[in-house]
Amino acid sequence: MEYKFWNWEQADVPAITDKYKGIHTPIDLYNALSQIWCADTCAPRMRKGWTKENKTLGQCSITAFLVQDIFGGKVFGVPRPDGNYHCYNVIGTCRFDLTSEQFGDEVLIYEGNPEQFRDVHFAKEEKRLRYEYLKKRLGEYCHAQ
Repeated sequence: MEYKFWNWEQADVPAITDKYKGIHTPIDLYNALSQIWCADTCAPRMRKGWTKENKTLGQCSITAFLVQDIFGGKVFGVPRPDGNYHCYNVIGTCRFDLTSEQFGDEVLIYEGNPEQFRDVHFAKEEKRLRYEYLKKRLGEYCHAQ
């Protein structure tokens, strides 16, 4: 099967927790999140543009920190023109971006970007609440499988 997220071919790191039944690789997580991402988990400033066809829109930081919970590693951010960062994951030598599809054909640069920290991102309560909601929905989804 072929995926559309950036560097999916290299996204083969193992989970460091068994908290989420059936989630063993980032591809397993992407498959699960594809059923879970919704307008409620999308960043509020982008919600009007969210659709099932563009399900990764506005999901980057909460998804990247959830990836970090399950697989370890670090979260980095591609600087965006509006002053925000688009988050992605680096685990050892493996780099991937589960939410890159939202950019269509735009080429992002995944080198030389600053590390992102959850205490900074989650200082925004709405973002922390969206992360907690995504995590809860993933737990429910995995439990139901």
